[in-house]
Amino acid sequence: MTKAKILIVDDEPSIIKLIKAYLEPEGYEIFTAEDGNAGLKAARTLNPDLVVLDVMLPGIDGVEVLTRLRRESDVYVILLTAKTEEMDRVVGLTVGADDYVTKPFSPRELTARIKAALRRIHNGSTLKNERNVLSFKHLRMDIDARKISVDDNPIKLTAIEFDLLKSLAENHGRVLSREQLLENVWGESYFGELRVVDVHLGHVRKKLGREGLIATVRGVGYRFEDERQ
Repeated sequence: MTKAKILIVDDEPSIIKLIKAYLEPEGYEIFTAEDGNAGLKAARTLNPDLVVLDVMLPGIDGVEVLTRLRRESDVYVILLTAKTEEMDRVVGLTVGADDYVTKPFSPRELTARIKAALRRIHNGSTLKNERNVLSFKHLRMDIDARKISVDDNPIKLTAIEFDLLKSLAENHGRVLSREQLLENVWGESYFGELRVVDVHLGHVRKKLGREGLIATVRGVGYRFEDERQ
């Protein structure tokens, strides 16, 4: 099996060294960059499976790196932010981060999140003989190929966006709370803010381009409402 490629973009050598110490024994191929411009160049050149991206970087900051990267790639991105950088964290999620970890962080927790993300990505790219497809009046999801279309028009979602929509579609007509969606998509060990669900589902709704597929149930959560075929 090909080793997963992970790019770490951080200007603190001690942070890079710590993350590498935990990831290399897992068998991943690790690449590093210490400023925003180098990180963006490396992401474009290496085509990594996952990027760990610090917000505070020399050159161009992590949010700008992510903004430019999202114009051309749906690579899974985990944002590293300081606890005092709430606005950067929210902006990062808005422009397309899949997850975030606050500094100081537990390297074991970061490793667990990376392993879970890569496991989802790998499982989603493994094709099976029998297709696993969810079909509705307007939306069609090929789960194994991780492809989606709305009214026969292909839609491109990030890994997290796809998994959120899949969780809702598989529970058609049932309300899922933010906590349930966090557990289904990010895993039981995730302790981030609930708003990450709202931000990513906002992206999903915009990309689907059709009103009424995902309903908000105030004070409870979300429900997928497209009609079954």
